[in-house]
Amino acid sequence: MEVILKKFALLAASSAAIFALAACGDQAGGGASAGTRDQIRAVGSSTVYPFATAVAELFVQNNPGMKSPIIESTGTGGGMKLFCAGVGAQHPDIENASRRMKKSEFDQCQANGVKDIIEIQVGVDGLAFAEAKNGPGFKLTPKIVYEALAANPYGKGPNKAQTWKDVDPSLPAVAISVFGPPSTSGTRDSLAELILEKGCQSDEAMKALKEKDEDEYKATCTRVREDGKYVDSGENDNLIVQKLAANPNAVGVFGYSFLEENLDSLKDIPLSGVQATYDTVAKGEYPGARPLYIYVKKAHMQAIPGLQAYLDAFAANWGPGGALTKRGMVAATEEARKASADAVKNLTPLDGSALK
Repeated sequence: MEVILKKFALLAASSAAIFALAACGDQAGGGASAGTRDQIRAVGSSTVYPFATAVAELFVQNNPGMKSPIIESTGTGGGMKLFCAGVGAQHPDIENASRRMKKSEFDQCQANGVKDIIEIQVGVDGLAFAEAKNGPGFKLTPKIVYEALAANPYGKGPNKAQTWKDVDPSLPAVAISVFGPPSTSGTRDSLAELILEKGCQSDEAMKALKEKDEDEYKATCTRVREDGKYVDSGENDNLIVQKLAANPNAVGVFGYSFLEENLDSLKDIPLSGVQATYDTVAKGEYPGARPLYIYVKKAHMQAIPGLQAYLDAFAANWGPGGALTKRGMVAATEEARKASADAVKNLTPLDGSALK
């Protein structure tokens, strides 16, 4: 009888262990109801997209038999919603982002069970302003861009400016026409934070408004006019290039890497007298310089085949002279690259307390 009881106890313990492992597998792989996945899935930024696909190509070359990762260009904001929706095979493993994760997004992730998030800065990009080769030769500043594009400049009523000359006498009397990213894009967030807010803060009253009413400040400083002067061109930057070719007086807004790829048909518009070049972006001298990130679910690291190898491929190619810089990415500082390499190696979760 004692032998039978011992065998029964051992069987029960083994069953409990099996169920515990299954539960862990369900959390990381989505469970039986969610199905399983044998290839990496990433969503997010259209700016990071070409770099993520470049790494996917290298990953496949160096890991024979592995399926190519699925990379979707959804925009940073849209990708964050998909990424933070939950853990499991039905949810993406990676979020590509052309800005840092917001505190509200981190909190949404936490609420949906996405607890351990690894933040990795993969490089730097610039928010470039460009025109056609035969364009007017614009010279812009954050203040000029804000006054041209804000829905309600400095809270003084709807924007009435029709031409660039209406905004600043030094500019040509051509109609304001700007083709840029949609509200779901990290590039749009960068436009708001790096350019529009800086321009808005040229008015001391706006700095005081920020202290008094954050929501009103954000609306006043970052809301873009909707009367056709700013045209949301979706997540397809190639469409903006086509629009600029058709309208040489128009201005396009997109990531620096895309400008670099199209210098045969476009030219840079300097911001505050600084041109967008590899060096000015890398050194942070260019007003539109911004870091690029990927976010990874730690719970998926063991469940999704090849995820660690894919991150390793990123780290091996993001330095100066690496495959990613040859594709147009600007290498981050040595200090930032070291911190990111440590994150890839140790899978250290992001501390959300520093997010805004």
